[in-house]
Amino acid sequence: MLMDCASKFRTLRAPHGDGQTLVDPSYAVLPGTVMNNREALAATNYDVQGLSLAELSKAARERLWRLAVAYTGQYREVPERWLDLENAADTPFILSGHQPEMFHPGVWYKNFVLGGLARRMDGVGIHLSIDSDLCRGASIRVPTGGIDRPRVEAVPYDKPAPEVPYEERTIRDKATFSTFGERVSALIRPLVSDPMVAELWPLMMERNPQQSNLGLRLAQGRHALEQTWNNETLELPQSAVCQMPEFGWFTAHLLAQLPRFRTAYNQALGAYRCVHKMRNRAHPMPDLAADGEWLEAPFWIWSAEDPERRPLFARQSGGQVIITDRRSHSIALPLGPDGDASLAAEQLAELSSRGIKVRTRALTTTLFARLVLSDVFLHGIGGAKYDRVTDQIVRLFFGFEPPEFATVSATLRLPIDHTSLEAAAVGQWEQRLRELRYHPEQYVNLSGGANGDSASVEHIVSTKQRWLETPKTLENARERHVAIAGANDQLQPYVASLRDQIERERVDTQHRKRSEAILNSREYSFGLYPRKHFDKLLAEPEL
Repeated sequence: MLMDCASKFRTLRAPHGDGQTLVDPSYAVLPGTVMNNREALAATNYDVQGLSLAELSKAARERLWRLAVAYTGQYREVPERWLDLENAADTPFILSGHQPEMFHPGVWYKNFVLGGLARRMDGVGIHLSIDSDLCRGASIRVPTGGIDRPRVEAVPYDKPAPEVPYEERTIRDKATFSTFGERVSALIRPLVSDPMVAELWPLMMERNPQQSNLGLRLAQGRHALEQTWNNETLELPQSAVCQMPEFGWFTAHLLAQLPRFRTAYNQALGAYRCVHKMRNRAHPMPDLAADGEWLEAPFWIWSAEDPERRPLFARQSGGQVIITDRRSHSIALPLGPDGDASLAAEQLAELSSRGIKVRTRALTTTLFARLVLSDVFLHGIGGAKYDRVTDQIVRLFFGFEPPEFATVSATLRLPIDHTSLEAAAVGQWEQRLRELRYHPEQYVNLSGGANGDSASVEHIVSTKQRWLETPKTLENARERHVAIAGANDQLQPYVASLRDQIERERVDTQHRKRSEAILNSREYSFGLYPRKHFDKLLAEPEL
């Protein structure tokens, strides 16, 4: 059964063509996916420490909506229809999520599909800012220079800092942050005259200026820009989700059932590695470890004083579960395998007030979002690939088929007018040089190198041809090889000028290839694109 389920893993790739989009399942059938997921959840009979999954989901969605409305209202208008949601249980909830960074247009497109689908279904669209992930840098790559000699420069929007979760990363240099838009605009304008960052950064500076968290400041500015397209969504940091009582209840359940959950988690990863022929057990992520009675749980733990993320370990002791970072924090939760989770959930929710953070890891983030918070979750390609592991965890641990998710992506290249190199031209020079080395007789006349020495050339060529026509045997193999190779060597001076010409053409082709890689990349931040060019991705009437 495990391998039968694992065979459902499949490959998704970003669209190749400029302006092409990927929505899987298609945008037309996504409303049906939402309704199917809702019906499946309502029919699921799964006990979460004394609460049904449906009961937990109903309470969590009500709270998620209120938190997202309050948070979003700090920096942009909230649609009036969401200010007083009469019945959250009857409202479709569509979610997406990403790290709060300056991502490329293919990731950003997901937010517009989120808004379009929520409007189409009269539902709520919420984007989660995944601030439990590490902030690994504070700069973006910007192409500059001329079309013939482009280059890429890293432009910082803050000073470098140690890698910490986005939740803990504050703006360290206000001057660097405030001048970022001007510096990027000046750098890219030789190639792109009207980058969106010129519109984005004033919004970034004026909306919620008291917000000192770097990731949330970036996310709020980007979300404010989305409003200028009338894209109606709510946002909420994942850290706020992890402080919800319902999240504490769900976490308590996984901790109470950790031996069984860890087995399902590791088996699901094993199936994924088998299908994708991965030998490195660190990919797509490591197994949950065990050290005696201590079992690794799929959560991070850190404190405000020491913001280094560490794996959370737990062990059961009587009617308690002890959780620890194995360094300075150890907390006892009153929780048995099948007991009521209310006290444990309350204690988990209170940890943040003590500066101790228990946060989701990648698979747990979407596990909670898909099973409890949403009717459909919109992934990018990377998240969709790894969440096939989550699908398998749901089957093995929870015992039912997982709700279907959607995969959304797009490809958009900067509108830089340049002549593209034909794909066939990229590899032809190496082949021509190889032919000059091993078949120089075919090019001697083209090279103009004979210069009256035609008799000598003809003798060398005829000698080589005679040996080529001589069948190879064990007795003559070495003599035959030496003769043919010697003829090739003797003919090299006669093709030298042609070789020089081809070498020059090859160097030029390689340079053009490097330039095209710079100009054609789909990975640049959305802020580098003109607003009108991004509209190419929003051509569908529903968006």
